[in-house]
Amino acid sequence: MRFFVVAGLLFLSSSGLAQTITISGLARDRASREPLPFASVSILGKSIGTVTNLQGEFDFHLPAEYRNEILVISMLGYANFEAPVWSVMSSTGQPQIFELDKSPTLLREVVVADTLSGGDVLRIALTRIEENYPMKPFLLDGFYRDAKKVGGTYISLLEAAVRIYDDDYREPRNRFRLRERVKLIEVRQSLGYENKFTQYFDQDNLLEDLLLHNNIRYRQIENDDAFLKSVKREADTYYNGHPIFVVTHDGEFHLKVYIDKRNYAIIHLETETGPTGEIVSRRKGMYSTFDGLKKTIDFRQYQGKMYVNYMTVTSKVNWYDSRTDELNFETELYQELLINKVTPDTKERITSTEKMKNYGLQYQDRPYNKEFWANYNVIKETPLDRKILADLEKQLPLEQQFEN
Repeated sequence: MRFFVVAGLLFLSSSGLAQTITISGLARDRASREPLPFASVSILGKSIGTVTNLQGEFDFHLPAEYRNEILVISMLGYANFEAPVWSVMSSTGQPQIFELDKSPTLLREVVVADTLSGGDVLRIALTRIEENYPMKPFLLDGFYRDAKKVGGTYISLLEAAVRIYDDDYREPRNRFRLRERVKLIEVRQSLGYENKFTQYFDQDNLLEDLLLHNNIRYRQIENDDAFLKSVKREADTYYNGHPIFVVTHDGEFHLKVYIDKRNYAIIHLETETGPTGEIVSRRKGMYSTFDGLKKTIDFRQYQGKMYVNYMTVTSKVNWYDSRTDELNFETELYQELLINKVTPDTKERITSTEKMKNYGLQYQDRPYNKEFWANYNVIKETPLDRKILADLEKQLPLEQQFEN
């Protein structure tokens, strides 16, 4: 299958002797020209990567030695874009546009000819976790971000470069106790943590909380007959050139899982939970109720095993007056984690003295390292992020807030 670039921009950072290359681009559907959010951007056979933002945009920093390697852009339901890095280098000054073609649609009558139900497919995938995911120690280098919003206005932003160590994907005895160890490399934050509304958010370590949302690592999908009977099979799709099972569940929560037909590895998961009406906490003449949670977990394969590619979680909590039951204000927490490098079968460990503390990340910051962040793979800003910036910069420019 042939792929080509419509327009191009790839430039060396600083000079011809630069140690990094930065590819700035936009991934979109060739036919509709709609952007492709959270498409994976990587180098074929290498451990580094990034993802596009909600507008399909990305900045990908990679070693200059990779100029002869193959750039790959992957998206569920689409054929891969693949091209040598050197072949798309230009100096036009414009963002590069990468157009992906939709994969052929499979007829449902064909895809279900194997007679497997949605529950059958999911059961097999859950029993093969230890075959498809790492069973030797590994390291993940990643970018974490959280943003807090009250009544439609963003009040704080925190970003961190992290290193995550785990022994393996063996089933834990306690599904709600973190097994991974995390080392903070760099942290930067806005001044919003002085806002009086931050007390209405969880003050624990939010990155630990996000990692515990990995339903595959912590076996948080039920593997019993009653649940599996409710799982439906949808039409297959494609990813990386081969067919993918799609199974769904709707009830108290919505679940959609994409499963590789070759080995039954879970490659992508989406889940959404609505309001429960249950009281979460009480504070200063108010009580809060859980208003919903939306989650996405994406994995990518490296050296035959599946590793987290990115995670996003959006949770909402509403606060009411205890006497009148009237809504006082709404809070929303958005969290994301992008893994930009995988180190499998590692001998390096994160010691107890190196790992981050259990309390909030906002109390573990260090001097702002502007040079570090300039060449670190993060999720590129979107109009949503620009809304965050507009809200936060009512005090000071964000760069000054980071420095302060």
